[in-house]
Amino acid sequence: MPQTLRLNVEGMTCASCTARVERALRAQPGVTAASANFATGAVTADFDAPADPAVLAEAVRSAGYGVTVETARLDVDGMTCASCTGRVERTLMAQPGVLAAEVNLATKGATVRYAAGVTSPTELAMAVGKAGYEARPSADSAPEARLDRAAAEIARLRRDFYLSAVLSLPVVVLAMGPHMYPPMHHWIAATIGETTSWLIQMVLTALVLIFPGRRFLTIGIPALLKGAPEMNSLVAIGALAGFAYSSVATLAPSLLPEHARAVYFEAAAVIVTLILLGRLLEARAKGQAGEAIKRLVGLRPETATVERPGGSVVIPIAELRPGDIVLLSPGERVAADGVVTDGETWIDESMLTGEPAPVAKRPGDPVTGGTVNGTSALSFRVTAVGADTVLSRIVRMVEDAQGGKLPVQALVDRITRWFVPVVMTLSAITFLLWLALGPAPSITNALVAAISVLIIACPCAMGLATPVSILVGTGRGAELGLLYRRGDALQRLAETGIVAFDKTGTLTEGTPRVTAIACADGMDEARVLTLAASVEARSEHPLARAITAEAGSRGLMLLKPAKVAATPGKGLTAEVEGTRVVVGNRAMLVAEGIDPAALAARATALAEEAMTPVFVALDGKAVAILGISDPVKPGARVAIEALHGMGLKTAMISGDMRATADAVARSLGIDRVVAEVLPEGKVAALATLREDASTLAFVGDGINDAPALASSDVGLAIGTGTDVAIESAEVVLMTGDPGAVSDAIRLSRATMRNIRQNLFWAFGYNVVLIPVAAGVLYPLNGLLLSPMLAAGAMALSSVFVVTNALRLRRAGPWRGAAS
Repeated sequence: MPQTLRLNVEGMTCASCTARVERALRAQPGVTAASANFATGAVTADFDAPADPAVLAEAVRSAGYGVTVETARLDVDGMTCASCTGRVERTLMAQPGVLAAEVNLATKGATVRYAAGVTSPTELAMAVGKAGYEARPSADSAPEARLDRAAAEIARLRRDFYLSAVLSLPVVVLAMGPHMYPPMHHWIAATIGETTSWLIQMVLTALVLIFPGRRFLTIGIPALLKGAPEMNSLVAIGALAGFAYSSVATLAPSLLPEHARAVYFEAAAVIVTLILLGRLLEARAKGQAGEAIKRLVGLRPETATVERPGGSVVIPIAELRPGDIVLLSPGERVAADGVVTDGETWIDESMLTGEPAPVAKRPGDPVTGGTVNGTSALSFRVTAVGADTVLSRIVRMVEDAQGGKLPVQALVDRITRWFVPVVMTLSAITFLLWLALGPAPSITNALVAAISVLIIACPCAMGLATPVSILVGTGRGAELGLLYRRGDALQRLAETGIVAFDKTGTLTEGTPRVTAIACADGMDEARVLTLAASVEARSEHPLARAITAEAGSRGLMLLKPAKVAATPGKGLTAEVEGTRVVVGNRAMLVAEGIDPAALAARATALAEEAMTPVFVALDGKAVAILGISDPVKPGARVAIEALHGMGLKTAMISGDMRATADAVARSLGIDRVVAEVLPEGKVAALATLREDASTLAFVGDGINDAPALASSDVGLAIGTGTDVAIESAEVVLMTGDPGAVSDAIRLSRATMRNIRQNLFWAFGYNVVLIPVAAGVLYPLNGLLLSPMLAAGAMALSSVFVVTNALRLRRAGPWRGAAS
């Protein structure tokens, strides 16, 4: 069907740009016309299959222009199984301008990426509503609202279950009582009679279907009529078939053979009751699975004490603004992100980093909203509030990860799309086979078997197997200070074969200091250090800061340099009081035509002691060498040992000279070293390391390692406890301890193991029990499964999957444990 797409394009500045965009679109199969306007920044394309909005947007991007893409989050009610999520996804993808859509059964949410100006969150929600589900745009800044809706859904399920149970109990007593206690049969016959008993059962069962069971009918029947049946359709058909057959036997028994005049009202009523119980247990378990988000949201205090001209006042945190001075009492939670202005204390930041040890804070240090003050009062200036705070960004990051899909989910999606139609076909075949080949009463047995097939099939378990494990695993990660920015990082991290580390700031403290100075004969150490520090004062490199700090600690007065020139990865040159000064590595001296041979032996000796040698040359002659060491982090060696214990290879990438890098690697037990790498060379170094493993993880500090983090299979950024907005990494480690790397991999492996267990159960359950429900065991032992037992098994299947995923809440912490 022909469609028209309008995209807002960034970067078009002239007619040549518009022509290029138009050519890029017209080159796509299925595009019949394209028209771009650089004045409005928009392009319109007419297209048909095989083209789609995502392909067209990518074509514009490939031509070198940006496409304005927005993300909408929808809360979707009424989804109960993987067939539902598939249907909602297909509905969203069919909307104009939608580039991608992910629907998550566990979180009851949908994330939609769409071309700006083509559609809107409200229009997307309306489209989902037409598909039979309740949807509304989600407010990212208010996760409390989503938690409230989840609680309301649990309350509704609890109410419906209790009502269904109360109405179903008399039906079960009247139907099953005579079988369990034969004298009851005679009592019923002598009092109300069998016909009246059946009428009472019919009325009560009708009430069950009309009121607590209406959720299955109002969603399942329309979906069936639209040719897109799902889990509710199976329940609706099964319950209605049992009710309809029994009603005919009650109201018009002459339409049925005498041996087939039986009622199954109790089956229809109990099916609804048991499935409502299963969904209630499932909803409560999923609520527990989302406890991490609840706890994070609960860290926000409701009020803060703020300085005002007339004195201190207590205000709601919603009224806080950047620049406000907040007074923090001992033991109080920090209301928002800020910087300490007065006082010294210790603050518990375990909610961020997973580390139990409190952190010292003094004026100038940052504080983070949600953390807990120690025993001293202080004041701080607010720097971020609301959605801009670290806590809010962590909540969004966890929610994004929980809403994502793993590659393994693709197979599940393909299967579940056809699962319900296949089950309905199997149910029909089962009915016909029993009717043609089964023993008397064949129609009764055929009905029981067909209904059992419908009811026992459980796409819910398949749909929940992956997302609920991601929900719990990423939530547990947040509690441990391990933030997965995308859910699929879990799978790739679990498959990692080699872990490569950046050295400075990752394995080392990142605060180098001068620990040795060797001068040529006749050179004054203080003068050399003064000149070197004067030049390095113009650089922000960690080694430069070490040199200037050493000069400052000796009380040396720095001079004003002129003609300062920096060579990335090598060093600097400048003129200081008429003296040409060169400070850098061996390659820098060679590039300047200076022979470093006189100091080469000393440089090698320093490098073998894990120091970085920095040469100093004055007026074309190498005159001194500074040995700069960067202490290894206390937990670095334990971290490497933990990775080796997990069967992983390790590597280190460093800009240091070979001898220095080798010395650090030997002290830590690292397998491979790539040394003397310029900042822009880290990506190439990773490509070399990737030859030894199918999946490579890179660990950096998230500041100058962005290209390497982005180019690795999985990028892990070691944060500082507050630096969580690291766009290049897929996993953010909130603590500076490199041991968190092994924790992240262990959690990923545990989550993937849990997903495999869930998928094995979900697929195995359906493969084994659907044939049993169809009666495959009847020729062997006369077993024909009751629809009531089928309903119980189906309900318990989903509960098993969710309960198994909840075990991940006990995962870790592992640091300090044996590998």
